[in-house]
Amino acid sequence: MINLDAIGSDLMAAYAGRLERRRRRRRLVRNVAIVGSVAAVFVSAAVAGTFGSDLQLDPMKWTILGGGSTDGGRGAYVHAKRTVDGSHSTFMVEHDAGLAPYEAFLLHERTRAAAEATSPVRVQTESGAVCMPEALTRAETVALGALSAFPAGTAASATRQTVDRAVVAAFRDAPCRGLEYAGEQARFVYAGIEPRSLLMPGAR
Repeated sequence: MINLDAIGSDLMAAYAGRLERRRRRRRLVRNVAIVGSVAAVFVSAAVAGTFGSDLQLDPMKWTILGGGSTDGGRGAYVHAKRTVDGSHSTFMVEHDAGLAPYEAFLLHERTRAAAEATSPVRVQTESGAVCMPEALTRAETVALGALSAFPAGTAASATRQTVDRAVVAAFRDAPCRGLEYAGEQARFVYAGIEPRSLLMPGAR
């Protein structure tokens, strides 16, 4: 079984000293899909610097398989294989400082789509078209409603399952691509990791 905590620790260590220079995202596990005994994990964060320095990984722990960028380098990704167990991960960065919430979401979706299209292993994708602003707002609102059952400041990892279930149930008849993003945004805001201003205006 892949060690997601270890992956998160590696990523945070790689970005140590740079995270405070620009507003950042800490998307530590965006998606997991098992392909035989191989796991594909999407991990992303937004930090300052160039494509190369943003995605530095410990060569003793990771083998780089490829990568790319979108939006003139504003979004970037690297596919890598963990040397200890052969598991596959995709690390993504999104420089979304200064973008409106929905534009930041679209940047993420473009970066993720490019990463998925070039992934060396099959990955699980969300169904439907990209969420429109109204749907993203509704999803974040549903997520915040689900989070009200937890004390403010509860760790984002502890609320993921509850939030994901609530959002998926609310959109069972009309799923769109971005529901996971909306739930994650709400969880990070509720945990105090990100400011409320990152949410869609109608969900704040």
